[in-house]
Amino acid sequence: MLLSSTNTLETKTITNYHGLVTGESLIGSNVYKDLFSGVRDVVGGRTAAYEVELQKARELALDIMKDKAKKLNANAIIGLKISYNNLGGTMGNTILVTTYGTAISYKEDYISLKTD
Repeated sequence: MLLSSTNTLETKTITNYHGLVTGESLIGSNVYKDLFSGVRDVVGGRTAAYEVELQKARELALDIMKDKAKKLNANAIIGLKISYNNLGGTMGNTILVTTYGTAISYKEDYISLKTD
């Protein structure tokens, strides 16, 4: 599945727009407790363990979105966006990772490279 943050694909012709597809994933407050319950994995002000958890959540959201696009017979998603939101409140410190874009079908544009 081709993913692109652009709205067009160079050298490809979009043959069908299937519509919006989304993926969501949550990182629960237990991640915060696990990360900060004693030993902190902080290098240069960055928390490596937390970054790994965010990456897992992002990959899960992307996989969910790609699965939805495949069910629509799409072979690409364009206009891809990824957002992170702290739900806070009654949800505790929960991060919502959302991915969304337009599922499309495309075909390759083959350009003849003839030389005279």
